[in-house]
Amino acid sequence: MSNFNKKVEHSYTSEDIQVLEGLEAVRKRPGMYIGTTASRGLHHLVWEIVDNAVDEALAGYADTITVTLENDDIVTVLDNGRGIPVEVHSKTGRSAVETIYTKLHAGGKFGGGAYKVSGGLHGVGASVVNALSEWLEVRVYKDGQEYIQRFVEGGKVNEPLQRLGTTELSGTFVRFKPDSLIFTETTKFDYDIIRDRLRQIAFLNKGIRILLSDNRDGFEKQKDTYYYEGGIKEYVQYMNRNKQPIHDEILYVEGIEDNISVEVSLQYNDSYTTNLYSFANNINTHEGGSHEEGFRLALNREINNYARNNNFLKKDDENFQGEDLREGMTAIVSIKHPDPQYEGQTKTKLGNSEVRKIVSTIFGNGLQRFLMENPVDAKIIMEKAQIASKARVAAKKARELTRRKSALEISSLPGKLADCSSKDASECEIYLVEGNSAGGSAKGGRDSRFQAILPLRGKVLNVEKARLHKIFDNNEIRSMLTAFGCGIGDELDLEKLRYHKIIIMTDADVDGAHIRTLLLTFLFRFLQPVIEGGYVYFAQPPLYQISKGRKHVYVYSDAELEGVKKELGENIKIQRYKGLGEMDAEQLWDTTMDPAKRTLIQVTINDAIEADHVFDMLMGEEVEPRREFIQENAQYVKNLDI
Repeated sequence: MSNFNKKVEHSYTSEDIQVLEGLEAVRKRPGMYIGTTASRGLHHLVWEIVDNAVDEALAGYADTITVTLENDDIVTVLDNGRGIPVEVHSKTGRSAVETIYTKLHAGGKFGGGAYKVSGGLHGVGASVVNALSEWLEVRVYKDGQEYIQRFVEGGKVNEPLQRLGTTELSGTFVRFKPDSLIFTETTKFDYDIIRDRLRQIAFLNKGIRILLSDNRDGFEKQKDTYYYEGGIKEYVQYMNRNKQPIHDEILYVEGIEDNISVEVSLQYNDSYTTNLYSFANNINTHEGGSHEEGFRLALNREINNYARNNNFLKKDDENFQGEDLREGMTAIVSIKHPDPQYEGQTKTKLGNSEVRKIVSTIFGNGLQRFLMENPVDAKIIMEKAQIASKARVAAKKARELTRRKSALEISSLPGKLADCSSKDASECEIYLVEGNSAGGSAKGGRDSRFQAILPLRGKVLNVEKARLHKIFDNNEIRSMLTAFGCGIGDELDLEKLRYHKIIIMTDADVDGAHIRTLLLTFLFRFLQPVIEGGYVYFAQPPLYQISKGRKHVYVYSDAELEGVKKELGENIKIQRYKGLGEMDAEQLWDTTMDPAKRTLIQVTINDAIEADHVFDMLMGEEVEPRREFIQENAQYVKNLDI
């Protein structure tokens, strides 16, 4: 356990629990507190309870957290910390347990004493979970005694806190069942989602052991245990598991200044993409912030200084740019702050200005020492930066070809693009269509006022295996970038995106799926904000046309086919569409392009870190991880041709 997990020398009694407001609004507007009542919000309930357990560990009083999925959509979380205070709270006249679970913003996190840092993004914690549960039960093991309290119907007190008897345990045990009246979309917990988040928490908090079990009937009985003495150093190693590191030693730096804990770990691999992930109090700050700024400042400063002092940069050479130094880098920046301030659209950008200098100093000193003590690794990193710098210059020349000169110079748009007449990006959509024949049907069937068609010839370049200048040299990618108009990478500006729906329309076969994956890989690596903004979709062309007499029915899945066959009976004719080109313009409009009838699937990213791993595994250089994935998932393939 790190120095930061030394025990907090501060009382933890009922008087340390501050009460700010009640629970009334939570059930009326759950989205304000957990973001959404869909699957993501459901799982947020687990994170809130786990965060409380992690806070006990960060305060130095717990080292083990156990999470169990039970039948009937029930979850339990157990920690071996101090146990919630049980005495009566002076302001509420109720036990501290009841206060924490029935009063919004009530907890040891708000007074600034009982906990050095707190993990929860909004600090709403236990009370919101209670408010959104059919029932919740909390057991406290404290000072040799076991206590229990149960809440029902969204946080109503079923009975006051009771003492059950003696115990040798210490800690808090929470068991709850989400309310199906709130979570109308699903109340089923996904083991993989919980597993990935708990693994991440264990990486970010070295020395904490987290156990996860799935005990549900009808589900695969699974158990996982996560414990990382190396913390984020092991996280970087894990993230590079399908890549080829170019130096053996993983850089790891830690330090504390003004009660702000800083950890940074870094290793380069032979890929061309950057994997920089930052965290504040265990929250993935995917919009970056002051801790990332401090990291970048130190990286640029120290590597350029080393390069100058050791003749990797000559007197007249320009400094390495930030993008040169980030190529092929996997890095984690994790800070823990007593009072984090978040900003940005999704409140996941760290705003504390003092953090920039602290991270820059701590990481800069550590990086300087690493380069001095590991000259062989330092030489490899410098040579990687030199090659990346030359490639950047080549990419800059190629990039110019993708830029539109002005709105009046329509000739700068790709010649094969059939653009729409509307200039209102919010209503415009562009179809990326596989093949010229399908492109012809799409052009003939579209509504040219707001629908643009860009036919793509052959398979798009796999950007996972190419440098940036090669990517700009690719005609299909250049056509897409010019049509989109929003730029790429660091220069990307969503305000300039010309279409608010980018619709990938490929054949419903193996080749079509491959092209779709290649396009997604490109969008994820170089236009990720476009996906995060909700602008990318898959079209859903029909698999079959069923005819009986003059009646024609389009069918989009094999399951639907069976239902229609039963409904229409005998003497039916079934046409299997193997490609978009088999449909004429009118059919393509009726089935796939008419906004009143079509089905579009929106592409979302719930976890960019896991998405990075999947793209790297499926599209990267290493064959073995891909083979393992195919072997593990082959059992789920039902029809290889759709």
